[in-house]
Order: sequence, then structure tokens, then C-alpha cells
Amino acid sequence: STDLTSTVGYDSIIQHLNDGRKNCKEFEDFLKERAIIEEKYGKELINLSKKKPCGQTELNTLKRSLDVFKQQIDNVGQGHIQLAQTLREEAKKMEEFREKQKLHRKKIELIMEAIHKNRNLQYKKTMEVKQACCCLLPYGLTLLKRMALLHLSSLPHFWQLFLKLAQTKSALEDSDRSYQQSITALEKIREEWQKEHIKACEFFETQECERISYFRSALWLHVNQLSQGCVQNDEKYEEIRKSLEMCSIEKDIDFFVNLRKTGSSTPAPVVYENYYNTQRNMTPVRSPVSVPISR
Repeated sequence: STDLTSTVGYDSIIQHLNDGRKNCKEFEDFLKERAIIEEKYGKELINLSKKKPCGQTELNTLKRSLDVFKQQIDNVGQGHIQLAQTLREEAKKMEEFREKQKLHRKKIELIMEAIHKNRNLQYKKTMEVKQACCCLLPYGLTLLKRMALLHLSSLPHFWQLFLKLAQTKSALEDSDRSYQQSITALEKIREEWQKEHIKACEFFETQECERISYFRSALWLHVNQLSQGCVQNDEKYEEIRKSLEMCSIEKDIDFFVNLRKTGSSTPAPVVYENYYNTQRNMTPVRSPVSVPISR
């Protein structure tokens, strides 16, 4: 800015740096929330694989496949819990990076605040001295005009004006000298401020480059971690697929038959037996019975 006391450019830089720090904090919070979700999901998967029955009465090769299935689901859950811990560690690193930048930047900001204050005070003092010079000069000119108009008969009054003029001239010279000294001091402070301002901007630019680089790397790492988690999960699911490839319908059927078989012979045919004729032939023949006649 052309205004020496303005900090609009500096304030804009500080605001941008604060926004960058806020963005890092938002990503840090995102990682923490994602960690909570991953941990909860992992625990739920582990509880599901341990507590929920899943084909517990199956036999042989399919049973082994189901055992592998439940074990790998448990492993996937463990993987999500491990990922949650990794995300917390990354969030912690982001927090440490953010606080480190804040601490380093604070030192520069304190230097700039002090030099801004010193610059503004010197500028204000210089303007006050300048204003005093501007006020004394018209007053001195007025005294000179009044002295020129006085008649020689007014000698006492002339000398009074002359004395005032001399005092005014002395005051004006002192003010002008102070004004020049203030200008010199202000210029020295301005040069110092400009030098420190450039150094601060270079430092802030370096920090911003580091922040963007770190943020970009952190985001890249996070995506890689998620991809790695998917790869590891797919490896666990591949174990399930391999186990299912070993599952044999014929073997399971044979295994069940051998496990539950009751013998190697089929039941004999049921032969008809004529119990009726047999019983009839076995019935004894009885003689007729005489019945007495009553008279």
C-alpha cells in the first residue's frame, strides 16, 4: 500500500496463513472421525464373525470354507481397527506439524507487530512535528507584516513584535530541526520495516510451501492407506475364494454318507406268509354233541 501505516497486505497474508492452518485442522478432524468409523466397523465385524452362527452344522470341505470365511472376516475387522490406529497417528502428525508452524510463525508475527507499532508511532510523531512547523510559519509571517506596518513612533511595540518574531523563528527552527530528525528516524524505521516485511513474506511463503507440500503428501498417504486396506481385504477375500474352490460337492456327500451309514446291506425282501390257511389247517375237528330231549 502507498499508505506507510497501512497493514492491509500483511493482514491479507496472515489471514491466508490462518485459513491454511484451519484447513489442516479440518483434515486432521476428518482423519479422527474416519478412525472412529473404521474402529467401530472393525469391532462390529469381529463380533459378527464370532457370535453369529453361519452354517455351523455343515460338514467336511464346505465347513472348512465357512471356517475360513469367518476367520477372514475377523481378519478384515482387525485390519479396520489397525487402519483406525494408523489414521489417529496421521492426525497426530498433522497436529504436530500445524502447531510447529504456528509456533515458528508467532515469532515472526511478534517482530512484525513491534516494528509496525514503532513505525506508526514515529510516523505520528513526525506528522505532529510537521504540523507544528506548519502552524509556526504563518504566525511568523503575520508578525513580519505587522512589524512592517508599524510607525517608528511605536518603537516599544515594534520591539515586542521583534522579540516575538525572534522567539517564533527560534521555535520554527527547532521544530524544523525536529521535523528533519523525525523524517530521518522515520525513513530509517521505514527501511527497517520494509526489510523485515520482505523477510517475513519470504518466511511465510516458505511455510506455505511446506504446508501445501505436507498437506498434499498427507492426503496422498491417506488414499494409499485406504487402497492398501482394500488390497489387504481382497487378499483375505481371496483366501475365502480359494477355500471355496477346494469345496467338493461329491466329497461332502460321500463324507456325510460314510459318517451316517448304518450298514452295507439292503434290507431283505418281505415274503408273504399265508397265516390264514395255516391257521385253518391247524384247527381240530370236533364231534357232534347229543342234546337230551325233555319229556
